[in-house]
Amino acid sequence: MSPDVQTALSLLLIGMLSVFVILFLVVSAGRLLIYVVNTYFPFSADEGNLGIPRTIYSPKQINRKKIAAITAAVEHITHGRGKITSIEKQ
Repeated sequence: MSPDVQTALSLLLIGMLSVFVILFLVVSAGRLLIYVVNTYFPFSADEGNLGIPRTIYSPKQINRKKIAAITAAVEHITHGRGKITSIEKQ
């Protein structure tokens, strides 16, 4: 094997290993950050961002048939994984 090919393969190996290590560190740091935030700063379902209570809809404001249609559409589109947290009338 010529020295040029050997140098090219060694540079290729070093480059791929460095990319793998950096991506591993980024993913690990992201998972650690998510774990720390979820552990020490839990999100309450009845609070919006910044601890401000969310607006809860009142059945008197919005027709029950519309609420049922919205709920059915969200369940159909998200295959049961979606959750409606608030509905606001505009």
